[in-house]
Amino acid sequence: MNPTPNPFLGVVFHWLGGLASGSFYVPYRFVRKWSWETYWLVGGVFSWIIAPWALGLALSKDLPAIISETPAGTLGLVYLFGVLWGLGGLTFGLTMRYLGMSLGMAVALGYTAAFGTLVPPIVKGELMTKIVPTLSGQVVLFGVLVCLAGIAVAGLAGMSKEREMSEEAKRASIQEFDFKKGILVATFSGVMSACFAFGLDASGPIKELAAKHGTTELWRGLPSLVVILAGGFTTNFLWCAFLHWKNGSAYQYLSPTTRPGVLPTEREDVLETATDAPGEEAARQAVGLDAADGGDRVPLLANYFFSALAGVTWYFQFFFYQMGESQMGRFGFSSWTLHMASIMIFSTLWGIFLKEWTGTSARTKWLVALTLAVLIASTVIIGYGNSLAPAATPAEAVAPADAQR
Repeated sequence: MNPTPNPFLGVVFHWLGGLASGSFYVPYRFVRKWSWETYWLVGGVFSWIIAPWALGLALSKDLPAIISETPAGTLGLVYLFGVLWGLGGLTFGLTMRYLGMSLGMAVALGYTAAFGTLVPPIVKGELMTKIVPTLSGQVVLFGVLVCLAGIAVAGLAGMSKEREMSEEAKRASIQEFDFKKGILVATFSGVMSACFAFGLDASGPIKELAAKHGTTELWRGLPSLVVILAGGFTTNFLWCAFLHWKNGSAYQYLSPTTRPGVLPTEREDVLETATDAPGEEAARQAVGLDAADGGDRVPLLANYFFSALAGVTWYFQFFFYQMGESQMGRFGFSSWTLHMASIMIFSTLWGIFLKEWTGTSARTKWLVALTLAVLIASTVIIGYGNSLAPAATPAEAVAPADAQR
């Protein structure tokens, strides 16, 4: 018999996941003389392969058997959603090019939060039958709307900051403003980034098999991450391999020195989904993280260490996500909103700590403070709404997984 869910504990787990996501890019700032594709792929091996298998083997029961017994259709669908989630990064750089960082990120994150949260219950036919008619469901949906409002306020804060930049900085930030193109690519990027949530939702049969093998409720989502992150690894590996060929940077994995003539990675070439972007932006704009150039020598050992640290930190966002989802009861779909809100909360806090907002106007700083207040409120509201819902019956707990067979 499963223990009674504790939605407020689930919110804490989601906050820890948001902390991991908002923090993962900081170690990358200490990597020297490597192109983006090199350190991203090294970190990605730890994010998408090593950490999921290591923790899955350690905390779930008989992980290889769970994977081998999962129906091929389920494995293929979950893997495909991982691939599509990776594709969400293909147009994210163009979103920044056409809309600017603040507006582009707000639009892409808004799509990711809305689609990732609402599409699964709509597809299952639960939105109008089990969620909207109940007080608890209405409170949860209100919390989702509050989160979207918080993302919008974050966009306003960023745009306020951009207006205060020098003309040269503005041109660098928004290279080729085109609202129509920007909305189209932001929509594609946001929806594809939400495919991670779709993959998690489609992994019900994997979680059911984990339960049958004796895995406790808290860790039943870990085998699902092995599959969906394998899909994400595929997309990212292929893109990084292409950039190595394009930029001539593949030598960097083993070379103790740099080579002249290696092409830099363009900003729009960076494969980065909407869920990664807030933490990356906070770290990229941080004051004082860049060390001296250091000549042609490459600190290989340090580069591998910091890339691995970033990769494992990235994985922990979904490690804690699965723990949080296990505590949300009937309305597990709301976990995606909690995840997005938590990412924004902690990336904003990192931005404050790393002095990203130093020198901005009082209006901009008030918008940043309002962003934090609204996003924190959204997580509390969603947690409260989940706590109002009665516990699922054993039949209801099994039905979603059976329905996906």
